[in-house]
Amino acid sequence: MATHRSRALWSRVMRSCRLPGFRSSWPRGPLGARHLSQEKQATETHFGFETVSEEEKGGKVYHVFESVAKKYDVMNDMMSFGIHRIWKDLLLSKMHPFPGTQLLDVAGGTGDIAFRFLNYVHEQHKGKQKRQLRAQQNLSWEEIAKKYQSEEDPLGGSRVVVCDINKEMLKIGKQKARAQGHKAGLAWVLGDAEELPFDDDKFDVYTIAFGIRNVTHIDQALQEAHRVLKPGGRFLCLEFSQVNNPLISRLYDLYSFQVIPVLGEVIAGDWKSYQYLVESIRQFPSQEEFKEMIEDAGFEKVTYESLTSGIVAIHSGFKL
Repeated sequence: MATHRSRALWSRVMRSCRLPGFRSSWPRGPLGARHLSQEKQATETHFGFETVSEEEKGGKVYHVFESVAKKYDVMNDMMSFGIHRIWKDLLLSKMHPFPGTQLLDVAGGTGDIAFRFLNYVHEQHKGKQKRQLRAQQNLSWEEIAKKYQSEEDPLGGSRVVVCDINKEMLKIGKQKARAQGHKAGLAWVLGDAEELPFDDDKFDVYTIAFGIRNVTHIDQALQEAHRVLKPGGRFLCLEFSQVNNPLISRLYDLYSFQVIPVLGEVIAGDWKSYQYLVESIRQFPSQEEFKEMIEDAGFEKVTYESLTSGIVAIHSGFKL
């Protein structure tokens, strides 16, 4: 862990020497390069239960989400019996964004978190507006109507940027945004979680839901999250985790490996992609291990909450 912390500290020192707006392409790590032994160890990684090269994994993951994009939301409902909606609502409740919040949602191609955020801040802003009007009881009907009509920004200055590496996922997200009437306060950016195309200290909140386990270098993605957050900014991650009940764990494994790939074949015509998704969950670190990784990236006050017996967990950390 000491090595991880020293690397994270060095990374922050190097970034402080950067010119404004300049994004260095040098490899991360001490002295701007990994040691040869580290390079050799890093050449291989996992793609589900399969061992592949790091370069190969990126392409394989891209193909998975390109393949499942059109049926992604339907399969989420089928696989989780709709519970994923509750998990995402809880993420927004934990975030509790304030007026003017600038959110970056990474790996959020289909827009589930972004749309919830926009709806949440819109309702918050409407509530604030109503409270202000109630406090001014001497206003006439015409004056009240004028105040509503003159309201320029229904989001109170809040904005969300959805960043995803997969064009097909972004395409589906944009289609959903049009169908649901989301226009203001929403931007779509094609980008890599390991090399975000944003300046330092830009966002108030960074979210990533069911995406970070698909990243080749999770430590780099976490460092990038830390970099783009403003001081005081918050990191929130919703991800599959480790079930803490032995009986539920056995039933969960049975359902995951025997049922989910079959659903993938029947509904999306894609057994292999959903087999990978199930396997990738088993390869992801436990709640405590992931907490340590977040701390190694420089975040403080890191906590987590296990949901549904640990099937998923929400991790939270702050850039202080």
